Amino acid sequence: MKTQPIDQQCINTIRTLSMDAVQQANSGHPGTAMALAPVVYWLWQHFLRFDPQDPIWPNRDRFVLSIGHASMLLYSLLHLCRVRAVNPAYETVGELSVTLDDIKKFRQLESKCPGHPEYRWTSGVETTTGPLGQGAATSVGMAMAGRWMGAYFNRPGFQMIDYDVYALCGDGCMMEGVTGEAASLAGHLKLSNLCWIYDNNHITIEGSTRLAFSEDVATRFGAYGWNVTVVCDANDLTMLDRALTAFRDCEDRPTLIIVDSHIAYGAPHKQDTSAAHGEPLGEAEIKLAKRSYGWPEDAQFLVPAGVPEHFQSLMGRSGRMAREQWMMRFAAYRLAYPELADALYRMQHRELPRGWERDLPTFPADPKGLAGRDASAVVLNAVAGRVPWLIGGSADLAPSTKTRLTFDGAGDFSSADYSGRNLHFGVREHAMASILNGLSLSKVRAFGSGFLIFSDYAKPAIRLSAIMEIPVIHVFTHDSIGVGEDGPTHQPIEQLASLRAVPGLLMIRPADANEVVEAWRVIISLHHEPAALVLSRQALPTLDRTKYAPASGLARGAYVLAEAPGGQPEVLLLATGSEVSLCVAAYERLIMEGVQARVVSMPCWELFERQSQAYRDQVIPPHVTARISVEEAATTGWDRYVGAAGMSIGMNTFGASAPLKELQKKFGFTPDRLMAAVREQLAADRSRGKKDHLSVH
Repeated sequence: MKTQPIDQQCINTIRTLSMDAVQQANSGHPGTAMALAPVVYWLWQHFLRFDPQDPIWPNRDRFVLSIGHASMLLYSLLHLCRVRAVNPAYETVGELSVTLDDIKKFRQLESKCPGHPEYRWTSGVETTTGPLGQGAATSVGMAMAGRWMGAYFNRPGFQMIDYDVYALCGDGCMMEGVTGEAASLAGHLKLSNLCWIYDNNHITIEGSTRLAFSEDVATRFGAYGWNVTVVCDANDLTMLDRALTAFRDCEDRPTLIIVDSHIAYGAPHKQDTSAAHGEPLGEAEIKLAKRSYGWPEDAQFLVPAGVPEHFQSLMGRSGRMAREQWMMRFAAYRLAYPELADALYRMQHRELPRGWERDLPTFPADPKGLAGRDASAVVLNAVAGRVPWLIGGSADLAPSTKTRLTFDGAGDFSSADYSGRNLHFGVREHAMASILNGLSLSKVRAFGSGFLIFSDYAKPAIRLSAIMEIPVIHVFTHDSIGVGEDGPTHQPIEQLASLRAVPGLLMIRPADANEVVEAWRVIISLHHEPAALVLSRQALPTLDRTKYAPASGLARGAYVLAEAPGGQPEVLLLATGSEVSLCVAAYERLIMEGVQARVVSMPCWELFERQSQAYRDQVIPPHVTARISVEEAATTGWDRYVGAAGMSIGMNTFGASAPLKELQKKFGFTPDRLMAAVREQLAADRSRGKKDHLSVH
């Protein structure tokens, strides 16, 4: 293999754009971008199957920059390859995804070049990568999606999905636990379409990796079941080409390519390499670096003539041909397999199949009721039976979360059969959530499940799904102190408030089986929001909807479940989940006593806040100040609904190990305690009324 002078010129263009952008912003990380420019150049030009004219065509290879702080590496590529922007309607528009002006405004407000790559903000960015390790773990989900889609859609003569996934990782990624979790699962599943390129530069923010990291990464990944190759110099394009070719030839395991590099390579006068990692180089050092490249020392943001054209002549041309061939194949596929072609189109555009809700159940009234998780199992299977690309699993808890797909043909996703729709993540909550992001970014409709308490383990990836606006589904069961004898370690207290605090995440806690149905109806129709469905372990009474309001009110986030007989309530009982039935029990007693009470079910605050002010005031009238919220969790946030004069019955300590009924009695979740609270509120309300009357006179 022989390289040409234009190759080195392209590499140096990536380097100089990166260092100039960081210097102008006076913020960023130039070193890694400079060191790895040869690696990404060769990968994109000779291996990545990607069409800059259509950066979202379904069978493109994915490139994930897990070392997100080296974002200028990616932005330089997107600019030089002339990648086109894509709008929210999945339409390619004429403008560039990253212009030179965007690069000049690196890390500035409204630039398409933010500090770390942001999905949906910059076309060509496959996933948001900020926290180290997340990109690598997410890439496993992309590879799993590729394998599942290939098994489902491919037919003899029609290889519709067979893309590869490349992720660029660093020492920080290798230290993060989520990377190990995901790599272990990828090796177990033999994902041979996955290639991680590890920048082994021995530098982190604090200095040499010798401070805290001395393991043999190659041996570790060999134990995971990966194919491991080493390139001893990031500038050795011949060895890099051989390593990437070896990945393509490997058919039974994922590949790790360990690339030894020197951070800020090409700036030999820089003594403090850790500063090169986390700070601008400085004008003097940049001039020295450019001199070493044979570059005009005073030129800034220089893109020499012929560099973009060279990218177009290789990567651009091969990518365009691959996409055009795929589109021709899809046209023939549509004739040969119209139902599969329709499913592939709908999946890629996040559209649902016709009649997807046909099998949704209606649960009859039942005072004994059904656990939220059991109702969800019925609904999930009904929906998944109609939506073929709804796949998912659990972090080793499917028998408890009731999330196994049980209909004929569901099967298990494994290295022996990638067509299975039941995923097994093992005890890896963090990696599961990251992998779900990768699946969703590949347009598979993905769900994962676990106990609510373990949402803490998954939280970083849940947060990223909200930032990216992708409709990942998280099913959490064992939602309260109802876990009982498992005790404080397993009883969620602050988790509901924590999930509600995530912007863009819908947290839905249904009150009975029919609210579970409506929750799934809302969730499966989402396009840009992740959802956390929070379900009970214990049975909840299935409310009589001929007596109480229909469960369809869930779609508005909160609704009047049980109205005061005269329609003019004097006290409001607000609750979610299992505590709604407690409020209903108290409501029945209050009505018998002549108290004008109203029960409001509030399964999803986020949806409620999107309603008009008129609707919200209708459900929670501002003039009714006697209000009580009931939730077996921290009371954080309820003050916005109960107001300054209201009361919140909740948890202000951790739980305890005991049977549920004893815990409810100990912590005050009983009809008697709620009745007493109502009397307190009404007495306080009357007292306020007298004071107001006296002040008027």
